[in-house]
Amino acid sequence: MGFTEAVRTVFKHKYATFSGRASRSEYWWSYLFYFLVMVVYIVVFGALIGAFSGADGPSSLLVAFLVIGGLLMLAAFLPAITVQVRRFHDRNISGWWYLALFIGSFVPYVGIIPGIAILVISVLRGTDGPNKFGQDPLRPEARAEVFA
Repeated sequence: MGFTEAVRTVFKHKYATFSGRASRSEYWWSYLFYFLVMVVYIVVFGALIGAFSGADGPSSLLVAFLVIGGLLMLAAFLPAITVQVRRFHDRNISGWWYLALFIGSFVPYVGIIPGIAILVISVLRGTDGPNKFGQDPLRPEARAEVFA
């Protein structure tokens, strides 16, 4: 799955779909897109601050840009969660474990361990063939009885 196909899948076809599985390419391309959009937003916001901030406070353009950016972040929050849950499903792990690890990441001094666990699960290959969450996204024609 390429960059544009992954972004289209995450934002258009599976915007709020928690069921099914997500391949590593779908997951990582979508997070690269999030990162690039965030970098562009920060650069443009920094340029606007330099150009339009004055002694009398921030201009209405800066406030509008900040509000629009906040709304875009809220709109991108749900697909980020859903693609992460589908990535857990690809490893044959329930999405509820992501919620538990996410909450556990806020515990002081131990919060780094759930973050590492989420990263490791996201990096590992998915299970071959179908699992309890659906067909293999890389090979939908594969069957579970290959080794039976």
